[in-house]
Amino acid sequence: MISKEIIEEIKRRNDIEDVISQYVALKRAGSNANGLCPFHSEKTPSFTVFKGTDSFYCFGCGAGGDVITFIMKVENLDYVGALEFLAKRAGITIPTDGYEAETGMRRTRVLEMNREAAKFFHSQLKNDKIALGYLSRRGLSGSVIKHFGLGFAPPGFGALTDHMHKLGYSDEELQTGFLAGKSQKTGRAYDYFRNRVIFPIINTAGEVIAFGGRVMDDSKPKYLNTSDTPAFKKSRNLFALNYAKNYCSEQMILCEGYMDVIALHAAGFQNAVATLGTALTPDQARLMKKYTKTVLISYDSDEAGQRAANKAFTLLGEAGLETRILRMNGAKDPDEYIQKFGKLAFQKVIDSSYTQFDYKFESILKKHDPETAEGRIKASDEAAEEISRVYSSVERDIYIKKASERLSISPDSLKRDVENKISRRKRSNAKEEKQKLIQSAQGYGDRVNPDKIKNLKAAAAEEVILGILLKYPEYSVRIRKGSFELQSENFVSEFSRRVFNAVMAAGDDFELGMLNSDFSEAEMARIIKMQIAREGLSNTDGVFSDSIAALKQAAKKADMSLEDIIKAKRSKQ
Repeated sequence: MISKEIIEEIKRRNDIEDVISQYVALKRAGSNANGLCPFHSEKTPSFTVFKGTDSFYCFGCGAGGDVITFIMKVENLDYVGALEFLAKRAGITIPTDGYEAETGMRRTRVLEMNREAAKFFHSQLKNDKIALGYLSRRGLSGSVIKHFGLGFAPPGFGALTDHMHKLGYSDEELQTGFLAGKSQKTGRAYDYFRNRVIFPIINTAGEVIAFGGRVMDDSKPKYLNTSDTPAFKKSRNLFALNYAKNYCSEQMILCEGYMDVIALHAAGFQNAVATLGTALTPDQARLMKKYTKTVLISYDSDEAGQRAANKAFTLLGEAGLETRILRMNGAKDPDEYIQKFGKLAFQKVIDSSYTQFDYKFESILKKHDPETAEGRIKASDEAAEEISRVYSSVERDIYIKKASERLSISPDSLKRDVENKISRRKRSNAKEEKQKLIQSAQGYGDRVNPDKIKNLKAAAAEEVILGILLKYPEYSVRIRKGSFELQSENFVSEFSRRVFNAVMAAGDDFELGMLNSDFSEAEMARIIKMQIAREGLSNTDGVFSDSIAALKQAAKKADMSLEDIIKAKRSKQ
């Protein structure tokens, strides 16, 4: 692995507050700094940077860690990728001797392989008349093909694989990078992409991180996409963001497919992006928030496309983005619309885009006839439900006025219905939140430490012990010297045992950054939470000893048989 000394130097030269302030507007709060969390939508700051421990924690969503964890999360990188990012920022060169051999195939190797594969696919396109004809019929010129680096995967099972073998890439590497599959019968590698037009997926740094492949006829599946690799997480990237980032400060157009995006860029709408074979994810919504203020949803007009649009509205709103939807009459998607009506007509579609309420209200009016009393009642009830979900009171008043006029009802009556629905939802949410807090305190649904529910007293003692140990790593030396009798076997939960072993292995040289390669983002957040929970509390030897005793006692009771418990009760009597 990358040496401990290099990791420490990377962290030392990347001050956590300096790094995070490039993504979050921080304000001083004593020795700490607060800001709006970049990982969930909020209006009151709950994100805190603790300068004393070089860590961060969000009291709203529970995200937490050190500067490495932050970069992993905010830049969508794995542990080594985050180290490379921070090293480059600080002008540090990471030695590579033995590095890839010890860690297995790394991100840099996958990127190199993808670049060679992209060159191969692009060269094959020039020689295939069928593929070129298909792209020409879709309205793509040679300059557009070159701009997006489009390619072609030949039919057959070994064209790319054979080419990559000649460049020194192994079957295992090709399979890890999702460029090849493995035959169950022969065990041999075969090309994953075959007889398909290829769309390279390029990140904002200009690196080829993955591929999408489309058939040229009606065969299924229509699209094949690279699965997650050391260089790519499909839920955290967007197609064509490498180009759109320069044109989308005010608006970004969100499409469903590669061809829609390419058609829009070719027509001059260079702020278009698309998801990568999946529905929009929260990570992608937060990624868009980094580059734009408003997202225009341009999904297919069929039922599936509209369901996806409804979900996108929610996720984009939670990310703090203004969201509107494009309604294209006479075409199912942007590609078809532009081919039929031209780019000027599409600009008019953008200019007349719908708000979420307008879009849903039109759907309500189509479902319920406002000319009948029954239709007006049902439509007004559904409209009130939609308006009640709008945060801004000004927006609610505008929508109430608009809906009451269309439905020929009193705006005051509709406003009362909206307020009643808001009140009921608040009561329901408060009840649910209270129940969640109770369940959380009792350990229900704890994915990080599922063993907690089995022994709450032991888990509470473990958290105190680990919190002190994380805050004061010198306790590990004292444990090793016998000042405190504590071993990993004393811990009831497997998660706590792992944290204990990791801290003990590092000794008093322990730093949070050492845990990033062995613990997930959620686990790192829990570790930070245990550490900061000791702020302002007594962390003396006595507290540490009492917690060890409490842990052992709780564990002993959990191990007692029913017969032992009865005997213990009788002896007390």
